[in-house]
Amino acid sequence: MIVGVDARLIYHQPAGISKYTLNLLQAYQELAKSSDSFSQAADIDFLIFQHRKHATPLVKGPHCRRATLYSPVHTRLEQFTLPLELSFYALDLLHCPDFIPPLYSTQPVVITVHDLAFLHWPHFLTEDSAAYYGQIDRAVSRAAHIIVPSQSTKADLIGQFGVPDSDVSVIYEAANPQFTPLPPEPVRQELSQKYNIPTKYILFVGTIEPRKNVDGLIRAYRHLLDKYGVTDVGLVVAGGYGWLYDEVMAIVEEFNLQHKVHFLGRVSDNDLWKLYVGAHCLVHAAHYEGFGLPPLEAMACGTPTIVSNVSSLPEVVGDAALLVDPKDWEEIAVAMHRLLTDDDLHAELRVKGLRRAQCFSWQQAAQQTLAIYQQVVDGTQRQNVGAQSPQRSSEPTSEHPSNQETTRA
Repeated sequence: MIVGVDARLIYHQPAGISKYTLNLLQAYQELAKSSDSFSQAADIDFLIFQHRKHATPLVKGPHCRRATLYSPVHTRLEQFTLPLELSFYALDLLHCPDFIPPLYSTQPVVITVHDLAFLHWPHFLTEDSAAYYGQIDRAVSRAAHIIVPSQSTKADLIGQFGVPDSDVSVIYEAANPQFTPLPPEPVRQELSQKYNIPTKYILFVGTIEPRKNVDGLIRAYRHLLDKYGVTDVGLVVAGGYGWLYDEVMAIVEEFNLQHKVHFLGRVSDNDLWKLYVGAHCLVHAAHYEGFGLPPLEAMACGTPTIVSNVSSLPEVVGDAALLVDPKDWEEIAVAMHRLLTDDDLHAELRVKGLRRAQCFSWQQAAQQTLAIYQQVVDGTQRQNVGAQSPQRSSEPTSEHPSNQETTRA
């Protein structure tokens, strides 16, 4: 079986969907090297479609071959040029991790729908983004199977588009395997020297855009300083600048926090790992998430975490984090104060977070995704030999991370 994976986005945006794609490809390689891990891995060859300017192969090893595509990403031309380019490859299946597949090609496709934020927050889309994600209804109809990262996103997708339950599989993402605990004090000293940040800090990781609620976090941080007299804790923001980020900067100036809130922009995975380790806690009070990888990454590093009580976030963290109302910045401030002052709670959430993070792995995600590929290809082959069209295969059985009681702030 020859599976194509569209990895062009990695050249343009090395975060989010790109991390998902790269982690999945690397996990495929690990499975292919271990014959006892997944028997089908040796029967699948991957064509990794990369952007023409992306010179370095994303993965090296058995069963993976790089191929170059010239079609631009997220443009109006893409739907005309991409099917033409793909027609030169004999693929049994194409996996499109970036929502939208080629809508007029003949290969069966699997798509990953990471979230439906663009439907819930359409007024924050650029014109180009609106045109690209506006194809989602046709993408869902075109797909032979749809992968989503959470039960929350599955329910959202079915509710929005009426997709049959059997056409959608939940496959959980995982933290980068690199993200593990380290001795925190040397890390804090190193980061303080490199980025000029305090050694005691609260961390946010993600793109600065409205749905991430960075403005609410800053309001909560100002309240923490004023009401609780906290003076020795900074706020560090690691992530790219998205749409309407200037409103966040305006709030920082309004609250006179220019010397307390530190914007680092995008950082390397190695520095991100150390930022997680060094943080006193991570706050991820987003209004909406399809999965929410930063809380899981922080927990994998042993860092206590505060998350919103909405969308997929309670599903991801289980009982291993404090839950807050993202619209209530006083509640967010209370949760931060608890983790700054309650050593027992801090230690408890550290242990619970480490345990929770172990419920997720990229190798398990890769195994489940490979099973989807096999089901789709088997069904296509049966149709091609004139057999009666089968019902689309049901969601593969997988161990669901335990649904434990969540911890209220």
